[in-house]
Amino acid sequence: MGKRGTVVLGVTGGIAAYKAADLVSKLKKADFDVFVILTKHGREFVTETTFQSLSQNQVYMDMFNLPQWNTEHIALAKRAELFIVAPATANVIGKVSTGIADDLLTTTIMATKAPVVFAPAMNTNMYENPIVQRNILDLKGLGYCFIEPNAGRLACGDVGKGKMAEPQQILDYVEDFFDKSEKPKPLNGKKILITAGPTREAIDPFRYITNYSSGKMGYALAIEAVNLGAQVTLISGPTNLEVPKNVNYYPITSATQMHEKVIEKFTDTDIVIMAAAVSDYRPKDYSKNKLKKETFNSIELAKNTDILMELGKNKKGKILVGFAAESINLKEYALEKLKKKNLDMIVVNEIGKEESGFNADTNKIAIIEDNGIIEELPLLTKSQCANEILKKIIQKIQQD
Repeated sequence: MGKRGTVVLGVTGGIAAYKAADLVSKLKKADFDVFVILTKHGREFVTETTFQSLSQNQVYMDMFNLPQWNTEHIALAKRAELFIVAPATANVIGKVSTGIADDLLTTTIMATKAPVVFAPAMNTNMYENPIVQRNILDLKGLGYCFIEPNAGRLACGDVGKGKMAEPQQILDYVEDFFDKSEKPKPLNGKKILITAGPTREAIDPFRYITNYSSGKMGYALAIEAVNLGAQVTLISGPTNLEVPKNVNYYPITSATQMHEKVIEKFTDTDIVIMAAAVSDYRPKDYSKNKLKKETFNSIELAKNTDILMELGKNKKGKILVGFAAESINLKEYALEKLKKKNLDMIVVNEIGKEESGFNADTNKIAIIEDNGIIEELPLLTKSQCANEILKKIIQKIQQD
């Protein structure tokens, strides 16, 4: 029987490393090809001989001890169809979250385009530490996946959440992943244009008008759309976010640049999701020199083109989704915007609350369709919100 898929397994330094040996055994018995990257600290718990015997493949360890150290991480990255880190310590989660690539494992993770899945294993207090939780949330926002740890008695004697998922649970996850990957993805063949982030409207070389948008919602939509098989074009204002993998990315600064790029890409697209917070106005006159405070008393504004309105007038069968960030009368304003701009759907959220809105990692949204159906969702991560929005779009495609 042929191999079902290729899994690269990263094993880090934790007592749960012994479970990784069992996981390799189970993966091999289920007919997966397994390549193990064993970190220096991982070798303190289980030897490379064990993993080599179980995987029947070379075990990879120190980059600079490999004959082809400068290319091996690329070869492994390309070989992986699924990348699992088990056990995943707080250390490796933190390093990947902040972009540190200082050994073979983290370097290969940075180089791979395969889905990366972490199975955390650590002391309960470490797992619940807000820094660790922030790192996990950041990685989830970038499209990395997690297999939740179990609760129980830990090796240190504490009782709580932090035990690495059992090898059978991880095997079930792997089998489910490869079963799903064999099925057509619901957005295969669809071209989606997504806008994200704020725009900046220059006053002079040192000042500009902008808003608090972080771009997190638009980037989450781009990541989830790629995962569902779409060809994604992401047009983004300035953010501090990492560009999602496998998207056609176009950075812009001003609303005028956003308008030009959206119109350029609009013809060759099926679905448009305007998640960007585009400035309504710009300074009428731009000063090439820094304005002195004595003359900086008032700024005359000019209205920017309403991109969403223009797209609504020229929809031509495309699905058009808008966003409404409101502080009062959320549904009333959103419904008015949906009808006025000829949208198929609008997503509304209340800004100004700590747990939702521009800079938060979570959001509380309502999705309003052009048929009048309104679905209010509970507080979710922005990745979960993106998933719910795309589900609605998929339903609309199937109905049409």
